Amino acid sequence: MTAPQIESDVADLSLAPDGVKRTEWAEREMPVLRLIREQFRRDRPLEGQRLAACLHVTSETANLAITLKAGGADVRLCASNPLSTQDDVAAALVAEYGIPVFAVKGEDTDTYYRHLNQALDHRPTMTMDDGADLVAAVHGNRTDLVADIRGGTEETTTGVIRLRSLAQQGKLLYPIIAVNDADTKHLFDNRYGTGQSTLDGITRATNILWAGKTVVIVGYGWCGRGVALRARGMGAQVVVCEIDPVRGLEALMDGNRVMPLSEAAPIGDIFITVTGDIHAIGRSHLELIKDGAVVANSGHFDVEIDIPALQEMSAGEDRKPNVRSVRPFVEEYSLKDGRKLFLLGEGRLINLAAAEGHPSAVMDLSFADQALAARYLAGPDGDSLTKDVHILPHELDEDVARLKLQSMGISIDTPTAEQIAYLQSWEMGT
Repeated sequence: MTAPQIESDVADLSLAPDGVKRTEWAEREMPVLRLIREQFRRDRPLEGQRLAACLHVTSETANLAITLKAGGADVRLCASNPLSTQDDVAAALVAEYGIPVFAVKGEDTDTYYRHLNQALDHRPTMTMDDGADLVAAVHGNRTDLVADIRGGTEETTTGVIRLRSLAQQGKLLYPIIAVNDADTKHLFDNRYGTGQSTLDGITRATNILWAGKTVVIVGYGWCGRGVALRARGMGAQVVVCEIDPVRGLEALMDGNRVMPLSEAAPIGDIFITVTGDIHAIGRSHLELIKDGAVVANSGHFDVEIDIPALQEMSAGEDRKPNVRSVRPFVEEYSLKDGRKLFLLGEGRLINLAAAEGHPSAVMDLSFADQALAARYLAGPDGDSLTKDVHILPHELDEDVARLKLQSMGISIDTPTAEQIAYLQSWEMGT
């Protein structure tokens, strides 16, 4: 396979044939995105758009990038996490599909940000983010690009939190569609995707038996709900730690134990953070966690576990952490008090560091939302959007759900004219 002469930085172009097969396998489970791709190929709604995407470079993302290109977009892709890239997929996108990719699994921080800037170097008219790093770069040292940018999309909760903060300060320089807040994204991707893939990543890394384990889940948003659901299904005893009283109450009524993390720390066998916040497991908790416990993160950034504190707690007289790799993606920290704690995936997204991320069938929904959001931004509706964080129009959300049901051979009812009139009236009552 001869690669086209396009700018890129991937691990090894010779991996492309395997990446093509992996991408085609994922496409089998992505019928909604396939239908959208056919529409895009006919209508070319993204013609003339330059799209910079900072996403996890996986086989599912490859299908999104191919769809965006089919719609006429000039796409450049970089990784949104240093450990999530599938190198064969990155190679396939370059060599087979002619899409510039800047991503290498395990890249260091300097390379990560160099790749991010290379994705921006073609002066995008749209950004597509998973974590808001592209937007942060544009608002930081690449403000010269703003004049060309119509808008952007954001894939994940953490990124939406960052962008809403920027908007509330009046500093957001172009409109963003919060794809994460679409029902067909967070109700399915965050819950069922994160739930299954988090347990998959931890299982692959450790080969643990979940049945009978006490699993402490820090955070009960949609991702936390999904992880708790799957852990209970595997026979684990689930403890939830929350700061939001409504979510804490919900976790309790869903059948979980609820308590402060300081109380859960001594009894947990496996700890999983899904909060989107810094140091959800802090030093005070690490000092209480029992010997032999496993600690993992499934939030977007590697800040949810206080890794600097863990390193200091294990440092010897030479001030170097007493840590060794005992399995791929498993680091054993030997603490000064004799305990051993096991950190998975360097504290990064364990479902992508040690596994393959969300199943293709659920990413079909999320990436259908992304594709439709890009089309929306490129069209006349995009012209009127203010410099704020916007929700994907509900009718597009419903279109994605309807297409997904149809692809599964499922029909639902349609309300009668009488029922519609009743719901739209105030006069009719008891």
